[in-house]
Amino acid sequence: MIAQARKSLGMSGRPNTITREYAGRHGSEFLKASWCDMGITYWARHSDNAKAVLPAGDRAYTVWHAEDFQKIKRWYSGTTANVNKAKPGDIVFFDWGSTNSVGAIDHVGIVEKALGNGRVQTIEANTSDSVRRRVRSSSVIAGYGRPDYSGSTSNWTETIVDKLPTLKHGAKGEHVESLQGLLMARSHPEIKIDGTFGDSTEKAVKAVQRWGGVSDDGVVGPSTWPVLLRVH
Repeated sequence: MIAQARKSLGMSGRPNTITREYAGRHGSEFLKASWCDMGITYWARHSDNAKAVLPAGDRAYTVWHAEDFQKIKRWYSGTTANVNKAKPGDIVFFDWGSTNSVGAIDHVGIVEKALGNGRVQTIEANTSDSVRRRVRSSSVIAGYGRPDYSGSTSNWTETIVDKLPTLKHGAKGEHVESLQGLLMARSHPEIKIDGTFGDSTEKAVKAVQRWGGVSDDGVVGPSTWPVLLRVH
């Protein structure tokens, strides 16, 4: 999760990779919306930690995300004592009004390092409209959620991939539509979900293959499906 966040450091402006991917699933109104929690969602999905970090699914609204952690009893209010117990990977929520009220939360990031004395080093999206490291104190921390990173989605890799067909240029049908949806989620919004594996789909597949470190032959088979699904 932290490694994925570090990859985004320096990203700035909007729309950007994070907002485009979120908008591809939830609507164009998110292309230029506040994107701090979209960043958390993006990093979780790209590190196979969606189940742990997003217990109720994708989030762009920080209050609802904090409430998700409350509901599963993995929430810690932002007292100095609690902040001193924060760990790397915790999802930390901020209130610039300096309360510990979930309803007043303004912003979110991920803890990269606990510094002691009520302070943490974070990685945050949409801070000065970019992804940056920050040092925050308990005075502005409303609380944090602690994802259960012990779970893994990798156990179903073979089951899923073994049932998926090999697709290449010229293929048509429902599986091609699924492929095109996954390509859109991998930051290829130019793809149209039309069920036809044409030139644009092949070009996007090759780009994803290069990104995932597999052979860029344009054929979606056992080595490429896991990249699209982010299963390792």
